[in-house]
Amino acid sequence: MVESVSLGAPTEQFPRWPLAYQQRYRAAGYWKGQTFGELLRDWARCHANRTALVDEDHLLGASTRRWTYAELDEQADRVCAGLRRLGLRRGDRVVLHLPNCAEFILVWFGLQRLGAVPVHAMPGHRRAEISHLAAQSGAVAYVSAGFDVRFDYRELADQVRTDVLRHVIMVGGDPGRDQVPFTELIRTDPTDELEDGPAPSDLALLLLSGGTTGMPKLVPRTHDDYAYSARAYADICAMDAESVYLALLPVGFNYPFACPGVLGALTVGGTAVIAPDPSPDTAFELIERERGTITSINPPLVPLWLAEYEVSRPDLSSLRVLQVGSARLADDMARRIEPTLGVRLQQGYGMAEGLLNCTRLDDPDELVCTTQGRPISPDDELRVVDPVTGASVPDGDTGELLTRGPYTIRGYYRGGAVNDAPFTPDGFYRTGDLVRLLPSGHLVVVGRVKDQINRGGEKIVATEVEGHLLAHPAISAAALVAATDPVWGETPVAFVVCADPPPTVGEIAAFLADRGLAAYKAPARIEVVDELPLTPVGKIDKTALRALL
Repeated sequence: MVESVSLGAPTEQFPRWPLAYQQRYRAAGYWKGQTFGELLRDWARCHANRTALVDEDHLLGASTRRWTYAELDEQADRVCAGLRRLGLRRGDRVVLHLPNCAEFILVWFGLQRLGAVPVHAMPGHRRAEISHLAAQSGAVAYVSAGFDVRFDYRELADQVRTDVLRHVIMVGGDPGRDQVPFTELIRTDPTDELEDGPAPSDLALLLLSGGTTGMPKLVPRTHDDYAYSARAYADICAMDAESVYLALLPVGFNYPFACPGVLGALTVGGTAVIAPDPSPDTAFELIERERGTITSINPPLVPLWLAEYEVSRPDLSSLRVLQVGSARLADDMARRIEPTLGVRLQQGYGMAEGLLNCTRLDDPDELVCTTQGRPISPDDELRVVDPVTGASVPDGDTGELLTRGPYTIRGYYRGGAVNDAPFTPDGFYRTGDLVRLLPSGHLVVVGRVKDQINRGGEKIVATEVEGHLLAHPAISAAALVAATDPVWGETPVAFVVCADPPPTVGEIAAFLADRGLAAYKAPARIEVVDELPLTPVGKIDKTALRALL
């Protein structure tokens, strides 16, 4: 039996956990039965005068800004009251499209208190993506930055407004016609507690699927399941009230928002620092000044961190944990982090759809440097299967990862027939990732089911070759894609970013051979680029690279 939840008008549905699983997860204490609005109220009572939120404002012309837990709670009340004054109600969807700034968090909690549902957009999204998200979610409002140094969001707001998407709220700049300034929204005095507030099992937010092709699907997360995943991850990272989490990557992305991220820091009474950009210069300055204890970056940033550290030698003595995730980190690069930076590496692997894995702080170094961790919940269930037949593969063999658990969704929002392929009849989510499961329970991510190159029948897993390419001293970033070949059908082409003169095809072939790689896996072409294109959720955009071919 699959239970559905209905919110808003017209009726919207998304698949829920069967009743037996709901009871199991509540009995185990995973689902606490509190909404995010209620959680913030509790945090404010416990940590009223502690610093909850810090940001480096670049929208409103101020410098460093700080909010205590009591102030964050009061601001959420004001946002909630302002939204109610505009006519928003429980269940309404709101596209949240902001660069890294504190207003993302203020609006997010205001929406949670109202029972409205934030739709997490990425800063790089433009008209096509925002129009899709608004239409797919049935959003009635859009919150964005009035003007950034790189883009005028006011024109975009006018372009995406529809009869359904009625309200536009702008943070910073001079709002356009019929656009509500955020400063005016929060002038509304808070009202009494809502009689029609949300329930813990309600839809709390809509994340975006992390696929690298097509428009993203909407991932429905409830208060119960999403709060649990952030809380469990924070516990694994030994976070407490003294923890200072630095959000470098876009906070709309699940990874810096709740893995454990901003939510994890707030859950334990710590501090979340919102950085305006992910550059090493910015990161190192904020770590020194705010005494950051934990942060998260993606693999393309790792060589930049290492190079900048060698030059500037910042004080990273407060930093205990450096998380690296969102894509596969090459083993050789992983082994350089702790000796260079003097900080504990934590590899992570997960998805907006649910399952999160990470290495533990006390794991042996070899597991930390060569695996992407193990699940954060005792009730995360894993299967590794043949992607064609669906049969389980022998222990230690490569196969597609399937999963279900207390925070892994059972279907996409308004997914309809789209849910038939990614979800099995018994509720397992087909991740599309190729992995090996070690006896320790740790996963090694090998690649994507569809991220293979078929060279005359010989299969090349792109991730494997990319890891070896990144070990070359001249290469700081690499991506392998397939090019059409009249003889072999497909042949591998490497796009690389190089700090030094780029190696030739022959030099790369010799380098890979010295590392024990089969000759057929060596790229037939090397294309040097200034940077690798990224999708809006921060993954290497191989569709764009193939287009260059």
